[in-house]
Amino acid sequence: MNIRPAEERDIPRMGELLLQVCRVHHQGRPDLFRDGGRKYSNEELRALLRDGERPILVAEDETGWVAGYAFCIFQRHQGEGSLRDLTTLYLDDLCVDESCRGRQVGWSLYEAVLELARTSGCYNLTLNVWSCNESAMRFYERCGMRPQKVGMEVILPAEK
Repeated sequence: MNIRPAEERDIPRMGELLLQVCRVHHQGRPDLFRDGGRKYSNEELRALLRDGERPILVAEDETGWVAGYAFCIFQRHQGEGSLRDLTTLYLDDLCVDESCRGRQVGWSLYEAVLELARTSGCYNLTLNVWSCNESAMRFYERCGMRPQKVGMEVILPAEK
């Protein structure tokens, strides 16, 4: 598996993978996620590819087929109240094609993201994971990640 920066030619494939991610989220939280939605349009993906603060990595096989991606965001905290000055690499989204799960594609992408964070002088690597996505939570725990903070909610009854 070759991990490389995403290019414009990868947009159609990234779009297919974004649909897979949305399907997982819709299955876990249909109250929040539409069936068949995507986090980013093709136009938004093109803009992300030009944004140096939002690197995207893809995992491709020997034929050039993209088996997964990792969307990242550099978060630079400077002079922010009680926070120390530091840079975080936020892993916004990691997806491995359903047909490739269990083949170390996710691990390869995660390791490449971790190396990007190290070589970019980041203090840490962070991400959010939906609690309904238990397989993703187990994957990140196996990678050595631990909870940093916990988001909580209460769903309000609809007004009549």
